Amino acid sequence: MSRDEILSGVVIDEVTLSVEELARACAVEPQWVVMRVEAGLLGCRRVGSDERRFASAELARARRLAALERDFEANEELAALAADLIEEVQRLREQLRAANRSRE
Repeated sequence: MSRDEILSGVVIDEVTLSVEELARACAVEPQWVVMRVEAGLLGCRRVGSDERRFASAELARARRLAALERDFEANEELAALAADLIEEVQRLREQLRAANRSRE
């Protein structure tokens, strides 16, 4: 791919989840979700005055947090730190793959 080429794409996943839907998808209680949001460990979008909505990226992060807390008996801050590191490694791998593709 040359530098002059433009990549375009279509966002196909604009569906968001409520607190209850996210909790169900992660096999946790809604209060678990609320506590992680209030602690700044999980992001959300506010709709209206009090409704929280979660995108697919937050679903993946919430599942990862729940699994780390459950499987390793990690507290919420440690699970979030581990999730941050996992997500950063994924971003770096994607950048490396993109850089390698641009060289070809």
